Amino acid sequence: MGYAILQFIVIFALLLTLAIPLGRYLYVVFFKETSKLDRFFLPIEKIIYRASGIKNLEETGWKKYSFAFLSVNAVLLGISYLILRLQKYLPLNSAKIDNMEPTLTFNTVVSFMTNTNLQHYSGETGLSILSQMIFVTMMMFTSAASGLAIAMAIIRALSKKGKTIGNFYQDFIRANVRVLLPLSVIVTLVLVALGVPQTFASSATVTTLEGKVQTLALGPVASLESIKHLGTNGGGFFGVNSAHPFENPNPLTCVIEILSMWCIPAAIPFTYGLAVKNRKQGWVLFATMFAIFLVMLSVVYSAEQAGNPMLNKLGFSSSQGSMEGKEVRFGIPLSSLFTTVTTAATTGTVNNMHDTLTPIGGLVPLSQMMLNNVFGGDGVGFVNMLMYAILAVFLAGLMVGRTPEFLGRKIEPREIKLIVIALLLHPFIILGPSAVAFMTHLGTDAISNPGFHGISQVIYEYTSSAANNGSGFEGLGDNTPFWNISTGLVMLLGRYISIIAMLAVAGSLVQKQPVPETIGTFRTDNATFGVILIGTVLVIGALTFFPVLVLGPIAEFLTIR
Repeated sequence: MGYAILQFIVIFALLLTLAIPLGRYLYVVFFKETSKLDRFFLPIEKIIYRASGIKNLEETGWKKYSFAFLSVNAVLLGISYLILRLQKYLPLNSAKIDNMEPTLTFNTVVSFMTNTNLQHYSGETGLSILSQMIFVTMMMFTSAASGLAIAMAIIRALSKKGKTIGNFYQDFIRANVRVLLPLSVIVTLVLVALGVPQTFASSATVTTLEGKVQTLALGPVASLESIKHLGTNGGGFFGVNSAHPFENPNPLTCVIEILSMWCIPAAIPFTYGLAVKNRKQGWVLFATMFAIFLVMLSVVYSAEQAGNPMLNKLGFSSSQGSMEGKEVRFGIPLSSLFTTVTTAATTGTVNNMHDTLTPIGGLVPLSQMMLNNVFGGDGVGFVNMLMYAILAVFLAGLMVGRTPEFLGRKIEPREIKLIVIALLLHPFIILGPSAVAFMTHLGTDAISNPGFHGISQVIYEYTSSAANNGSGFEGLGDNTPFWNISTGLVMLLGRYISIIAMLAVAGSLVQKQPVPETIGTFRTDNATFGVILIGTVLVIGALTFFPVLVLGPIAEFLTIR
């Protein structure tokens, strides 16, 4: 226990060491009109603007910003679909991997464009080297950059007065050129140095210790791993993701991958504090998310360390904890932390199989994806937390009989209606499709473990899709037309409806005349607001999802304890 806590403290300290300066860097990238970075990055950006035909970089309102965002995503979806449907005929396919089936192609391109990276295929057998490089890696950059751009536009709307919230093309390109690409190069070089493969060879033939010949899949793994985590993407080069020794060979690479997927979501609150000229408020939002995270980590670690209750009853030793589905090189501490971070940051990468977690251990990743705001993915998770912050201010205002204000802007029915639409959509696209799956053999035939765990498998799949996470209870046989199409639609709704709703909120708030602060203004930069925000998040989440959690992991736990 003491050793595990020490590991956690060291990693938390490293996170803060990275997140605070990275938050300042993001502020310089997206909110400074000129900076010293321009000398190096501006020529690169000008080449991209010229090549893509972008001439107008003037700031736009939320509607034009949304249209640009949707247009870029639509074009990338079309290109990606063609690549996967034609990969058999394209170069860098020495393994002769066939074209992807149409419904699986739909699911896959939607998955990567929405920053979900839900994989209904196995990476080493489903995609060619070209598809891994051009489709997967490209989409990992572009989907993460889209989310980061959206977050910066919304923060910009809260920090200025006018009618515009930025230029999507400029934000999108800056996110790629000035943030994701440089960080990815650094992480790639570190991973290569620590033993992660980076090669154009598709396989290697080796002789095992027993004298047998074995063919191992290879490829440009390190470069994919870097953006996979930095972009909170999660799609693995190999089927078992970061549990594979080529993706994640040792505890040090495991820590690097944890920090990579956590650093940008953790940095955005500090960027927000600088942009709105209130660093305390940035710290309050960070502390709120981190407090919920610590509770979740404590629950999953305690559950996994305690072992399987049924095996404990039979007298088996639980001193090593429940090691089913986990890698010995990581053990319970790093497996628990990875599980908590990957679903907190909605990354979806795994270094252990979530389907084999104890019932209470499996409750944690489910709960975090249902809340969908405990850090969250690059940009989008913070946007979701801002929704709850505005809602918390509104509720607090009602309780004291004052017109609610957030950063000097009055919160009125239009903003609350849009936020409620986004908040209600999340449970609707999880619980509705889950009910349909349970009503038809098309859904139930995929369940590998009947009973309460089977309920958890289905709920987890749709929750992961709606939260744009991508991890799964992999006992579910989900590569069928029913699951490919249904989860694809859920991913689309989960990504775009909430983003457009919050951009509309931003467009409304940016036009409002700031209200001067008075003695009666409800402060949002202190511990009191942090407690109210945590309460708002947990109460809304508990009221919405607690019944289905009782039917799944909680019921499973009660039957085996």
